[in-house]
Amino acid sequence: MDREVRINIENDKIIESFDEKHLTGRNRRLFYEWRLLTQLTTNHQDISCQVQERNAIGLPITYLIVYNIRSICGVESIERLGENGIINKPIFASQFKMLIEIPEGYPCIDAPVRFGFLTSDMQGKKIPHPWHPNIRFFGDMAGRVCLNAPDTYTDLAWCVERVAAYLRYDLYHAIQEPPYPEDLKVAKWVIIQGEPKEWIFF
Repeated sequence: MDREVRINIENDKIIESFDEKHLTGRNRRLFYEWRLLTQLTTNHQDISCQVQERNAIGLPITYLIVYNIRSICGVESIERLGENGIINKPIFASQFKMLIEIPEGYPCIDAPVRFGFLTSDMQGKKIPHPWHPNIRFFGDMAGRVCLNAPDTYTDLAWCVERVAAYLRYDLYHAIQEPPYPEDLKVAKWVIIQGEPKEWIFF
């Protein structure tokens, strides 16, 4: 049996073991998010979801989302990014991994969920992370995702699908105006080279 199919079957069994009527407050919201994420990824060929950490009663608080979507993960001459006359063709990868971390105070507005792509594996070896104006590529915060979620009622499944649209470049914000790109260097590349050369239309 396929590993992802087995994980989904196990998730369904665990979800069924919870009595939603006895959950209150934050736990009810965590259960709601878990159920929607499981439904989304069970029916999605390109996205899978694995629970990484649970709270005291067994509800997920950290997820690993795996996107099997071909997307840009860098450019050829990254050390010369932004130099006049330098053509920076995109480099592609076929898989990206994102962590969703739900803080203690969630879903309060001052306790937002953290979405971040992994930039290295368990051994510290670098792995591809997205090259997209709304995902931080450079620096200490590399991998951080800016979602501009409408409000605290926006569910995690909506966010996961929005990130898939980022990876496909169906959705991006690269111009220097509110809500502003997350990575200004990548945004500049998108405007100067990515769009004119149609490299982001794939």
